[in-house]
Amino acid sequence: MNAARTIRRLGFRKWYERELLQSHMHLVLLLLSTLGLLGSAEAYSRHLSMGSQLDVLACAAASAVIGVWALRRYLYLLAHAEFVADQAVCRGCDTYAKWEVEESAEDPAGARLRVRCRRCGHRWLIEP
Repeated sequence: MNAARTIRRLGFRKWYERELLQSHMHLVLLLLSTLGLLGSAEAYSRHLSMGSQLDVLACAAASAVIGVWALRRYLYLLAHAEFVADQAVCRGCDTYAKWEVEESAEDPAGARLRVRCRRCGHRWLIEP
C-alpha cells in the first residue's frame, strides 16, 4: 500500500511503528535463514548419496536466497522509515510527529503530503 495513504489513514506514529516491526520481522527471517544455511552446512557430507547431497545443497541455496532477500528488504524498510521520520520534525518549533495531514492540499500524484504542525501551525511537505 502507498505510504502516503497509510499515513493518512493510520497516522504517522502507527505507520512508523508498523514499518519498524515489518523491517525487524525481515531481520528475524534473515537469522532463521542463516540457521538454515548453517544447518545445511552441518548436514552436508560426501558420504551421503548423490540425491541426499543435492537435497542438502538445494536447502542451502534456498536459505541463502531467502537470507539475501530478507537482508535487502530489512535495510530498505529501515532506511525508508528513517527517511520519512527525519522529515517529521517541525522546523518551526522542533516538535516531532505532532502534525496533521492537510487533505485539501495533497499532491495530485499522491507522492507528497502537505502537513501542518499542531503546535505552531508551520506547514511543510513530507515525501513518504
